[in-house]
Amino acid sequence: MLHLVKPLRSHLRHLRLAHFKAPKPPESPPKPPNPPQKPETFTLHDHTWQDPYSWMSKLNDKVAMRHMDMYMEQEDKYTEAVMYGTDRLQSKLQSEMASRLSFDLSTPPLKFGPWLYYRRVEEGKQFPVLCRRLASLHDEFISHKSPSAGFDFTSGKRIEQKLIDYNQEAQRFGGYAYEELSEVSPDHRFIAYTMYDKDKDLFRLSVRNLNSGALCSKPQAERVSNLAWAKDGQALLYVVTDQNKRPYRMYCSLIGSTDEDVLVFEESDNNVFVNIRHTKDFRFVTVNTFSTASSKVFLINAADPLSGLNLVWQCEGIAHCVLEHHQGYLFLFTDAAKGGQSVDSHYLLCSPVDSSSSPRIWEDVFVSDPDWVVEDVDFSHTHLVLNIREGRNFRLCSVALPLPAGKGPVHLKELHPQFLPLPKYVSQISPGPNYDYHSSKMRFTISSPVMPDAVVDYDLSNGNWKIIQQQNILHERTKVLYGTASSASISEKTLNTHNLNSANEVSPDDQQLWNDLSEFYACEQHNVSSYDGVLVPLTVVYSRKNKKEDQNPGLLHVHGAYGELLDKRWCSELKSLLDRGWMVAYADVRGGGGGGKKWHHDGRCTKKINSIKDFIACANFLVDKEIVHEKKLAASGYSAGGLVVASAINQCPHLFTAAVLKVPFLDATSTLLYPIIPLTAVDYEEFGYPGDINDFHAIRDYSPYDNIQKDVLYPAVLISSSFNTRFGVWEAAKWVARVRELTVYDPKRPILLNLTTDIVEENRYLQCKESALETAFLIKAMES
Repeated sequence: MLHLVKPLRSHLRHLRLAHFKAPKPPESPPKPPNPPQKPETFTLHDHTWQDPYSWMSKLNDKVAMRHMDMYMEQEDKYTEAVMYGTDRLQSKLQSEMASRLSFDLSTPPLKFGPWLYYRRVEEGKQFPVLCRRLASLHDEFISHKSPSAGFDFTSGKRIEQKLIDYNQEAQRFGGYAYEELSEVSPDHRFIAYTMYDKDKDLFRLSVRNLNSGALCSKPQAERVSNLAWAKDGQALLYVVTDQNKRPYRMYCSLIGSTDEDVLVFEESDNNVFVNIRHTKDFRFVTVNTFSTASSKVFLINAADPLSGLNLVWQCEGIAHCVLEHHQGYLFLFTDAAKGGQSVDSHYLLCSPVDSSSSPRIWEDVFVSDPDWVVEDVDFSHTHLVLNIREGRNFRLCSVALPLPAGKGPVHLKELHPQFLPLPKYVSQISPGPNYDYHSSKMRFTISSPVMPDAVVDYDLSNGNWKIIQQQNILHERTKVLYGTASSASISEKTLNTHNLNSANEVSPDDQQLWNDLSEFYACEQHNVSSYDGVLVPLTVVYSRKNKKEDQNPGLLHVHGAYGELLDKRWCSELKSLLDRGWMVAYADVRGGGGGGKKWHHDGRCTKKINSIKDFIACANFLVDKEIVHEKKLAASGYSAGGLVVASAINQCPHLFTAAVLKVPFLDATSTLLYPIIPLTAVDYEEFGYPGDINDFHAIRDYSPYDNIQKDVLYPAVLISSSFNTRFGVWEAAKWVARVRELTVYDPKRPILLNLTTDIVEENRYLQCKESALETAFLIKAMES
């Protein structure tokens, strides 16, 4: 969602990041800025309304943008004045958070073919370096403290090969190095990657020769959204977007050839989007086209990428479709409707590659089992790994390949799946790149609210598992298992699945191997009854040492959109709140993930109100059960989660004392009706089509900007926004101005707008500074 909007004025991109160093204290409470009102009237369907601050979003109006410049400077000064006196607290918080940053020597080396690929940061450099070394080299030639210093005394050569220095890339792209895509060719001779061009607001494709380090003369396309290697690395397929950022054309470039790139496919329908990927064995390239009307999957023979596209699947409506190939069979993982009836979860289909039937016949691989819902799959040459959800709990298992043929759908339990060990309270399982199709190992990142993310390699051939990287919070250091430097740690972390209990968790004796923090931080899970009786999962985390009955302040997080999981991973920044006696809670409201497609659909579009009501129910639960003090509850939402929080504040302003909104979606009516940034069909499916009268009225009912209560005291709110965000800074600025205009003014309940710049995303210390500001704001709000 980032890097999609150019700045209004270039100097605003470099607003001062060292917050709140006011030279002298204010003698009286500072007065908030009062931007000019320029009412504009809008009419749609049977409704007419006025927007006094619509001028803030007129990016092409030079006069309006000059006013916007002045207004943003006023907001910056006002935030500085309000937060005066917290500079020492912010400095302390920033030091705490910075001390917990993991200083990784490198990312965990990833095996792909004969090579180990990894990124590392050189001393004194801002951006990392992509490197590789041969996996066959002896471990004793590897230096752990300085990987680049590794030396093979037999051959007399350094073992490390530098592939891309992103500090040099930053020089090519105006001091900024943001990479979106990167793919190493199957023959390991080239790497194709896209870098963000800040001046042109697009991603540019480059191909680099890994043997010489030189950039290839072609392709060097712009506006690239997808890429896939073909012809064993001799050809590259890539997709470009139109001016509205819709992926629509696919080209083929022959590496080393002087011929022009060939247009392989073009989608002329402005409502249809194109996406490509290669199968893990590099035998095929799949081409997905999708719109609200239909979804299709085409197959390209990677050995002959110009031989044409073969349609292998199509269905009505938008469907998630991932195609893989294994030993002569195509496997399709999809959530498409069956027999015209919507399904609640994904399922796996298979069909022979050489099938001659028209249309192609697909068969279910597994018998549907409501107790074991398949959330994701991954293939290797010998195993199929499945991420399974059992109720609200995640499990990870593998079955041997090939699967039984000619028997029709089978029960997964009949295949005797080998369950892989997991810690307690798993909130998310994220697959690693797992490029090496022929490896017996698969990598996953295991997340928990009370455990730092663990990068784990599972050996599917024998059930052994190994934590490759995980920060040890208790000792404020990071364990990076690189080479042989931590061989003792490696042996400690290597366990067999025989150590599992019935819930596929490791035994209590082995739980400590995960660096689990549950001895110090408790994790409680509740089911909260919403307004209509639906049970909403609520997770509460707190410090066992610092909890006080009915006295604790609390922070409630929410997302609730796009069917995405709420991020409940352990966050080291939140440790500063937990250690100060705060309760940190997570509301898995409808509209989000983890409960199937129905859970998602029951919180989107005309049913968006369910997300908001669920969130309010969870907030009331925390207060009613005295988990959080009734006057010390704060809320937090990012992007679409900001919409949920702001809408809940509109409905129950008395319920919250403070809120932090990060790049929030606040002006739903204007954004959906007159998008400044092109929106996709998925966005409209999520929030509604204003052209549809029922959707329009639903949007008007939930839109935070259009439902601010008059003459009511609102909580203190800190909004962080920037100019490089999908929901532009004008949305935050309009909402802030409107709230101040309509609600009761109280200097103890300020409405603040904090402007950030795009470089914060790539700088962990600036992230700490922003987090310290947000945390200080919450503490100050509770104390006042």
